[in-house]
Amino acid sequence: MTPYHTTSVFTAETLPEALRREHRTKSGVWGIIRVLEGRLLLHFPDRPTQELNAEVQGLVAPQEVHWVEPVGPMQVIVEFYHEKPSLAGG
Repeated sequence: MTPYHTTSVFTAETLPEALRREHRTKSGVWGIIRVLEGRLLLHFPDRPTQELNAEVQGLVAPQEVHWVEPVGPMQVIVEFYHEKPSLAGG
């Protein structure tokens, strides 16, 4: 499955403030947070925080409230899909 949109690469310094505070995907939009290098925390208000890295990617469901927090130097992209994607590949 191919994403319909992929962000540019964000670093700990360039990660937008909007992604660091509570936000949600739009209705019908799934997201995969792919850490290319380093570590990133993926927070949810109603379930445990996930630590993401190059081997562990984050899946965000449509309209799911979440926010991210870099853990030191990192590089990350976000992919957007119209259907539930697989975390494999990337």
